[in-house]
Amino acid sequence: MSEAESRNAAKERIRHRRSHGRSVDALFAALRSGDRQALSEAITLVERKLPAAREEASALLSLCLQANATSRRIGITGVPGVGKSTFIERFGLSLIAQGHRVAVLAIDPSSSRSGGSILGDKTRMNELSQHPNAFIRPSAAADTLGGVARATRESILLCEAAGFDTIIVETVGVGQSETTVHGMVDFFLLLMLSGAGDELQGIKRGIMEMADALYITKADGENTTPAERAARQYASALHLFPANDNGWTAEVGTCSAIEGSGIDELKAVIDRFFNSVSASGWMVENRKRQDLLWLEEALRNEVMDVLRQHSQWDALFNAVRDDVAAKRVSPFSGAHRLVQRMLGRSV
Repeated sequence: MSEAESRNAAKERIRHRRSHGRSVDALFAALRSGDRQALSEAITLVERKLPAAREEASALLSLCLQANATSRRIGITGVPGVGKSTFIERFGLSLIAQGHRVAVLAIDPSSSRSGGSILGDKTRMNELSQHPNAFIRPSAAADTLGGVARATRESILLCEAAGFDTIIVETVGVGQSETTVHGMVDFFLLLMLSGAGDELQGIKRGIMEMADALYITKADGENTTPAERAARQYASALHLFPANDNGWTAEVGTCSAIEGSGIDELKAVIDRFFNSVSASGWMVENRKRQDLLWLEEALRNEVMDVLRQHSQWDALFNAVRDDVAAKRVSPFSGAHRLVQRMLGRSV
């Protein structure tokens, strides 16, 4: 048997291995039928770190890639208290009313001490979570930078295979680091508040520069006029930024999740955006870039997982950590020394 035939045979064994009562092939078939329970099971599988689970997850993701399903990938971020969950519920229900199927990947911040997280988005999006054409998956960000969970990219692919044509990634909303989500979506929506101090200093420039739309939330009642004033200020500021690489000029508006105002206007903005980037060919190139970023991220995770499983990792890492803490070596030198020793090279 050739090496290629051996690899294919191994993949077939993995696909037919039973995980939690069903094989990868059976899980994929259920996923393609739109089974939300199967989708939850599939995301749990890709989030697990055990070697056997990762083999099964890899086989499942390969099947999903072959399905060649597509969706609109929308990232939604904003400052804490901006009302992301309330907005997403109203926005999602409005999309469903138009015949769409909506999946929400909601990332909750994790405690750096306990690793715990609230994971309360299903509670905050009660109506949307119960709709048969919606799926909400809260995940913990854990130690992953960028305001997204480690398996967010994989979860997007699984949701597409399950037939959801609109994937919303709700990020942690903690600041500059969450710009990572920009590398895995097509449309990037930034939600802002009015009356929260200096409007133009309220969020990092890096996020504003990547926004395809910026909307002021809670534009209702006495806050309507301040929201409109803030929108004008942001629109003026965005004109000073260089054009996005997709050729799209960011649009600014106001909305109220309570009253439902501004939602239809935002959907029209999103439609114009996708018509524009599809016609220009940017959409195809963007998906290629996303896949390459996914490759780099997966490679980093794979390398670290392999290193941590090495029998000498704990001893070598602790020794280098002690040297760094005692300022005997710099963090950069310590990292280099650790890698070299893991490779069996003297330094």
